[in-house]
Amino acid sequence: MLLLCSLILINGILVVNLAKAQIDYWLLAAVGVLIVLWFAVHYNIRRTMQGDVLLVPLALLLSAIGLIMILRLKPNLFFTQLTWNLLGLIAFMATVHFCRKLEQLADYKYLAGVLGVGLLLAAAIFGVEIGGNKNWIILGPVRFQPAEFAKLFIILFLAAYLTERREVLTYATRKYGLFMFPHLRFTAPLFAIWGITMVMLVLQRDLGSALLYFGTTLAMIYLASGRIRYVLQGMLLFIAGASVCYFLFPHVKVRVDIWLNPWSDPSGKAYQIVQSLFAMGSGGVLGSGLTYGFPGFIPEVHTDFVFAAIGEELGFLGAAAVLLTYMLLLYRAFRIAICAQSAFQQLTVGGLAIFLGLQTLLIIGGVTKFLPLTGVTLPFISYGGSSLISNFILLGILFAASEPGAYDA
Repeated sequence: MLLLCSLILINGILVVNLAKAQIDYWLLAAVGVLIVLWFAVHYNIRRTMQGDVLLVPLALLLSAIGLIMILRLKPNLFFTQLTWNLLGLIAFMATVHFCRKLEQLADYKYLAGVLGVGLLLAAAIFGVEIGGNKNWIILGPVRFQPAEFAKLFIILFLAAYLTERREVLTYATRKYGLFMFPHLRFTAPLFAIWGITMVMLVLQRDLGSALLYFGTTLAMIYLASGRIRYVLQGMLLFIAGASVCYFLFPHVKVRVDIWLNPWSDPSGKAYQIVQSLFAMGSGGVLGSGLTYGFPGFIPEVHTDFVFAAIGEELGFLGAAAVLLTYMLLLYRAFRIAICAQSAFQQLTVGGLAIFLGLQTLLIIGGVTKFLPLTGVTLPFISYGGSSLISNFILLGILFAASEPGAYDA
């Protein structure tokens, strides 16, 4: 499968080059270096470990598609994205070796929680606003999103704490009005970390990340307790909170309004989603062909709306292939969680898989107008160093958790 990823990447790069009637040999050489590193990483983990053999090729296939689309949409950013891919692979290898004894991380749950909140606090204090969200930190020529890395620490904290309080969540509940919750003394740290996280994300107006954290927390509580009422109660709280945000934050109101009726202002506030719908519709079954579409009409097409470009130029079949790759990646992740040898591993891997799946659903749902726009990135495909490196770290944790060989690949 790794050979298939390499052929797809080389073929896509050549197609984009030939469309410009010239071949950039430096670019091909850089791609060759990346492919060699792919095989080196794959050989190393296959030789020294016994983890899931499909996780890495599936992620690299998505990365290959991302690199092709970045070269097509924003050629000047291609080498930057390729560099982030190289750094992401290094981060993946470091994470795999660091997390081989994942169970030991449970002892540092409060440190993980503080680090996660600290990263979000850093964005709230030192962050700058880009695209309506104050979730970026700029250090000289480098800018990154702390929320992309905070998710890893928050999920580790949630997994460790919920593992300790599993029986309490399941049996020791008390009624508070219409709601049923465990006694506050058992859940205070959980609600403190989660509440601080939500407040910071709302203050930063990064409501896409807030929705991801909320959904992941709710799903992990359900995994730990098996109580569906927690999900229902959480959904009621979400509806109430979303209603308040709709009236308090103009940024949220605009996104909801253009989701409900983008044709009310197709040349203004809804321009982005309208152009996305036109692009997806014009792609048809087979697409217009790579480099033969007009995705440049969509603002920020290389980040939030890269899936619209895929739908236009690669058509329904190309978009379906991307969705199938995500489904296979999530299937392998959830399979690792089901076969995990401990409750902590199960919740950690399950939480990471849920976060990855929710992020994919939110961005593709937003591009297709199935859901309101949230401003999150498409994992492994969208342009962005923070997202790419954090997702490779996430992949490293998943691979490390699969190593004991609880199932045959």
